[in-house]
Amino acid sequence: MNLAEAAAEADALAQAGDERTLASLRAQWDDELEAAARDADYRTRAQAYRAIAQFRFRQKLELLRRGLEDESPAARGSALIALEGLSRNHPGDVNSFRSLLHELVARDPNVAVRRLAVICLKNGTANRDTIQLLEGIAESDEEDAELRKTARVVGTALRKKERSK
Repeated sequence: MNLAEAAAEADALAQAGDERTLASLRAQWDDELEAAARDADYRTRAQAYRAIAQFRFRQKLELLRRGLEDESPAARGSALIALEGLSRNHPGDVNSFRSLLHELVARDPNVAVRRLAVICLKNGTANRDTIQLLEGIAESDEEDAELRKTARVVGTALRKKERSK
């Protein structure tokens, strides 16, 4: 079994609620996951970041931080997808990465990475700086149309979350 197959199995176990077997699988693949995240091949690193979410490996959040700073847009995107999945019920995850997510949203050279970072921000708490950043992108004629649309949707959702406090 390779890492991708183990991650798919872990995802199935998590969905089935089999925490004991999932924990055993995490322990078995811990070192391989760490090694894959440090591999020279961006595809291997991207797979490792995806696997963190599939394993529901909350102890590897700092490894995701490395992924968000990776030189490869594919690896950064995979790390963002993993962070979004892990943070759905844990807004603190997004909050702890907020400044890095803001940087990716505002300055990443890859528009798909920027959109994924915007999507991650929806899982965090309604922060005024985040809302202002998203509004600025949504109103900018110089930004990609899909990025503007995503920023508008997420900004609206965060404003609603802010009002409901």
